[in-house]
This record gives sequence, C-alpha cells and structure tokens, in this order.
Amino acid sequence: MASEKLNMIEQFKNLDILKVDRRTFLKAVAALGATSFVSLYGNQLTEALAAFPETKVVWLHGAECTGCSESALNGSNPEFADALSELNVTLAYHETLLAPQGIFVDGKLVGTSDLNGEILLNELVAEGGYILVVEGSIGNGPDGTGRINMIGTHPFKDVYNKAAKNAAAIIALGTCATYGGITVTDSDVKDYCDFMGVNQTENKKGGMNKVLGINKPVINLPGCPAHPDWFFLTVAAVLLGKIDLTDLKGVLDEDGRPKVFYPPGNTLHDNCPRRGFYDRGVLDKRFAEGGCLWKVGCKAPYVHADCALRKWNNGTSLCMQAGGPCIACVEPIFPNGSMPYYVERESAGVLFGVNIGTVAALAIGAAVVAAGVHAVRRVNKEK
Repeated sequence: MASEKLNMIEQFKNLDILKVDRRTFLKAVAALGATSFVSLYGNQLTEALAAFPETKVVWLHGAECTGCSESALNGSNPEFADALSELNVTLAYHETLLAPQGIFVDGKLVGTSDLNGEILLNELVAEGGYILVVEGSIGNGPDGTGRINMIGTHPFKDVYNKAAKNAAAIIALGTCATYGGITVTDSDVKDYCDFMGVNQTENKKGGMNKVLGINKPVINLPGCPAHPDWFFLTVAAVLLGKIDLTDLKGVLDEDGRPKVFYPPGNTLHDNCPRRGFYDRGVLDKRFAEGGCLWKVGCKAPYVHADCALRKWNNGTSLCMQAGGPCIACVEPIFPNGSMPYYVERESAGVLFGVNIGTVAALAIGAAVVAAGVHAVRRVNKEK
C-alpha cells in the first residue's frame, strides 16, 4: 500500500492543477487524498484561491448525531481550521461551533447577530450565495408539518427550506442528510416521523427538495460518518471550478455521489486489506480470527467507496482492517438493507432489493470471466 501511494505521488507530482482538465484534477484528488494533495499543491491552492472572493458556508443540523462534524474536525493535514483558511472559506454558521448564543445570553436579551444565532442565520439567508451544508435528515412528519424535528420554535423543515432557496449549492453530508440514514430505520413510527434526505430517499422519490419544490445543485457525500477528505476536496474542486455546478451529470453517480470517491466500477472489496484471505477461502466464522469477514456480515463486495485506499484517522486504518465488517454505510439502502449487520449476505435473502442468489451468481460469473481465481476457490471450498 505504501508503494502504491508513492507511485501515485510520483505520477501526479508535477501537475499544474489550475491548467489541467477536470478529469485529471479529479483523478489526482481521488488518488492522493487530502494529505498528499495539499502537501503537493498547497501553494497553488493558496495562490489560486487568494484571488477568489470569500466563500461562506452555512452548516445546518437536522436529525443526526453530529458525527460528520466530528469527522471533519478530526481531519488532519490539513486540519479543519487550516483547510478552511486554505480554501478562503468562512464557516459563517454552524450551531455546534458558534460562540454562546440565543435569545438570552447571561440573562440578557440579545438582539444582534453577534450572539443571536437566529438573527445571524436570517442575515446570511438574506445575503445568499453561500454553500449550504446539511448534516442530518429532515423530518416531514407528522402529517407534513415537520414538527417531529424542531430547532427552537421552528420545524427544521422550515429552517432548511428558507436556507436552501438562497444557497448557491447544497452539500448533503453524511448518510442521514443524503438518504435518511439511521433515522429511516424500519419501525412502528417510521411513517409518522417521515424523515428523509435532502435530494434522494431510500426509495428514490426525491427527498425533501422534491417535497419543497427546491431545484438547486446537490452533491451527496454519504457515510456514517463521511470522510473529511470527501468534504474538503469536494469544496476545493467546486471553488476552483473543477466541478461545474451547472453540469453535475458526468461528475456524480446515479445516487448523487462524486464518482472519484464512490467509484461505480470498483467496490470496497477490491482493495480490502483482507482480500487475500477471501481469495484463499479463509473466511472467519467468528470475530477476531484474522481472516476475511464475509461470513460475519461484511458488505464490502457491494459497496462503492474508496475507504480502503484513503483510510481513516489520517490514513491509519479502516473498518475491515480493524476487524469490523463493512456495513454499507455509504449506500442508499443503509441501514435497512444492511441488516442484520453481522450475518453473511447469502443467508439474509435479499440485498439492495435483489435476490441474493442472483447477485451471488452474477458476481461469481463476472469474477470467472475477469480472473476467476477467488470465485472458483470459494465455490470449491463451500462445496
């Protein structure tokens, strides 16, 4: 893996990122990750973005755990504050990170945007032109009121509606914001709450933007949580004009995700550090046996994300490397389609709405045509 990284750096180290075409730029972003990308092109980024006007980000929180904010704050090389500075971005509104604010502060009535977050948000919305980051799903229930999900005295649905209409673009960050995530888990109150993502729900009916009639460019960055690289590098590409917000069709996959981070033609399984065990048919039946995690529920063969190349915690590890099976948290079917998490998929009946026997047969057939080794070994072992 280290040699692969060195080869990537060697391949891309002499680019003029401001002059290369969008395809090459996005390929470098995907291959290098934030750490190497910024170390190689930090000066170019700084010089290029210094000429750009300041970009404001309004970051809203719906129904969520704030995990995506924590993930962004845990980013390193560049760290969160440094990345914003490099990109000439001002985080104008983020409820978790704002200074103490409210209608009353220290017992005194506050009527200015310096300490009153509601006034600040209203002023930013009136100004418009910001990038709107949405973290968390948006409640539409009960009965279309949105009052299942309140921010102060306002349904979050109304807060989002107001902010989205004046935004230049929307980034749905994390699986809750993109597809509904954990909040759409099957339950007796699912329909009553009616949580949904920004632009696309699990059943692909259009999400909250369709409900509200909002037509804005949306980039989905799912993950539970989303990787900090996916966020910062997407913002950088947008600001540098390497992602054209008026023409996202070639950049995003059918689920609204940037193809460079969620490659349609590759799965997480392809680069899993435990892939060699799968090829040899060494399949763990219990945790911590050290082999492939397929039989304890790993969904990596059906997941499109670059986690295995990018890794987490400053390139240290990822779920499977640490001993935990992939639960498909970047996919629109999460969490309902991933459950039960720790059960082998062939034993679970249906995956992604398709009979698992059909999926397995197609997967094995494709593998035999392409290479054949791991499929044949696995079938022989199971027989």
